[in-house]
Amino acid sequence: MPGPTYCGLALTWVIVAVFHFGASSWLVVPISSPVAIVSFLVLFSTIMGAAVGVVWFADKLAHELGEPYGTLILTLSVVSIEVILIAGVLIVSADAATIGRDAIFSVMMIIMNLVVGLSIVVGCLRHGEQEYNAQGGVAYVSMILTLTGIALVLPNALGTGGGSFGHAQAIALSAITILTYAVFLAAQMGAYRRLFIQPSPGTLTVSHGAARSEKAKARNTINRRSVVLRSMALVLFLVPIVLLSHHLALLIDIGIEHTGAPVAVGGVIIAIIVFTPESITAVKASLRNEMQRTINLCLGAFVSTVGLTVPAVLIVGLVTGKTVVMGLTAPDTVLSVLTIGLSALTFFGQRISLVQGILHLALFAVFVLLLFNS
Repeated sequence: MPGPTYCGLALTWVIVAVFHFGASSWLVVPISSPVAIVSFLVLFSTIMGAAVGVVWFADKLAHELGEPYGTLILTLSVVSIEVILIAGVLIVSADAATIGRDAIFSVMMIIMNLVVGLSIVVGCLRHGEQEYNAQGGVAYVSMILTLTGIALVLPNALGTGGGSFGHAQAIALSAITILTYAVFLAAQMGAYRRLFIQPSPGTLTVSHGAARSEKAKARNTINRRSVVLRSMALVLFLVPIVLLSHHLALLIDIGIEHTGAPVAVGGVIIAIIVFTPESITAVKASLRNEMQRTINLCLGAFVSTVGLTVPAVLIVGLVTGKTVVMGLTAPDTVLSVLTIGLSALTFFGQRISLVQGILHLALFAVFVLLLFNS
């Protein structure tokens, strides 16, 4: 993935200024179709470009800081973009009660089936069966099963109706989710860091001593000035996404209304914007025979999505008074169960084969089918 340029950053901020000061003159309802299409394409490409910039600099920080710290920065950067876009749609749209659920479910299907499946296929075609740290994969899947079940399945079984949480439930479950995710991060960064590091060729585990040695080596080779500059550049690419999210949310809402497209398409658009750059990074890692990094990126990204996006969406709903529907539909529930079950089988062993990648891609194909033919 080519690196962003200063000209690209400058152009991004020019577009931010144009929309900030001039949008009120042409983004008015009813809006003409040509203006809406051109505006959407400009916003989509600008936000996508900014997301690429965020991921590029986060990836550089990942290599600078080492695993799993660097990948954590990358996934948190991506999830922050997702939260911004979902909040923008939720606040702007009058009929966006399901946008958080749709975006999170779309991320699950795209990351855990499309990207994981594609990474496994291209990696196995180039390197054969790929090794990874099975304990780390199982830890990720366990977190996904628990947090997804609480956030997206449990609401349908509650007496509140409509697949939503009551106010007290939303506050309590947000706190539980954040606390659980924080404990997981502490374990991932601390005593269990070795579980998320690529095993050496011919081995399937990493010793405590090796993990400590690698951590010390990474600490000694960190260029502080480079880390600071790249962090500043990451922020400069992230802020435009915040400033443009309101306008994009308005255009998504208008487009869905005029075309009659499923409301869930809004969630798919957000997932595409957010995770396309990181998906490219994950596939490239698999091509380098770094399956553990692919797992850290894909499964870590979805764990972060559920651990941070769900509480954020619930809190935004409480603050703004908007209804937030989190419970999945029956077909989506089946797909989520199949995805988590297949992921558990995929990452339960110690090597990954081509067949597992094909199965993940098949589930993604079913998701696309049901999106437009449910």
